[in-house]
Amino acid sequence: MTVESVLIMLLIGAIAGWLATLLMSGWGFGLVFNIIIGILGGFVATWLFPSLSGSLGGGIGGQILSATVGAILILAIVFLFQRLGAFPRRRY
Repeated sequence: MTVESVLIMLLIGAIAGWLATLLMSGWGFGLVFNIIIGILGGFVATWLFPSLSGSLGGGIGGQILSATVGAILILAIVFLFQRLGAFPRRRY
C-alpha cells in the first residue's frame, strides 16, 4: 500500500464519516472519529453491497457514497444501543 492510497483512504473515510454523522445526528464527533467511522463504513459497504447484488457506482464518488451508507448503518446501530441504555451518550 502506497502513501498515496493511504491518504486517499483517510480522505474518503473522513468525508464519509462527516457526512454520516451530519445526516444521523446533525453534528460531528471530530476528525478522528469521522475517519474511523468512515473507514469502517467502507468495510461494511464492501461486504454488504455485493451480497445484495448492488453498487453505488465507481470512482471516488461511488466510494464516498458507499462508505457513507455503511457509516450510517454503523451509527444507527450505535444510536440504537445508546437509546436502549447499553452505554450512555457523552456530552461535551
